[in-house]
Amino acid sequence: MQKDLEALRRYCAYQERCHQEVKYKCLELGLRGDAVEEAIAELIADNFLNEERYAKAFAGGKFRIKQWGRNKIKAELKQKQVSDYCIRKGLAEIDEDDYYAALLKLAEKKLASLKGETALKRRYKTTQHLLQRGYESALINDVLEQIANNDA
Repeated sequence: MQKDLEALRRYCAYQERCHQEVKYKCLELGLRGDAVEEAIAELIADNFLNEERYAKAFAGGKFRIKQWGRNKIKAELKQKQVSDYCIRKGLAEIDEDDYYAALLKLAEKKLASLKGETALKRRYKTTQHLLQRGYESALINDVLEQIANNDA
């Protein structure tokens, strides 16, 4: 058990992990049942495992590096069984102005790539692209209106 715990500590020290990832790692190491719960409890007590810290790092990283929107980040965290409280804390890390600026930049880039299309088709495809990236439809509409007003 001590050797497995050491391996789990290294696993958690390498990068932030959520509880689900650690559970899978425990299973890979051959731990079962109560041993898994004990290992996770010890990692939490030693501050190797902190789901709030994980959610903040995940949300910040996915937004900054991959330009994901809040909806996509939230869905990914839910899939990893992160608590709603931690998800809210993670999403709070995203600066509102940076978020809007990133959305505006992505919208302009997508619209520019659709030069041959009709205006309606360009707007539709851009909206679909941004929804797929996880941005909120109300914000997408605001940004597209702003771009349309600037072009007029």
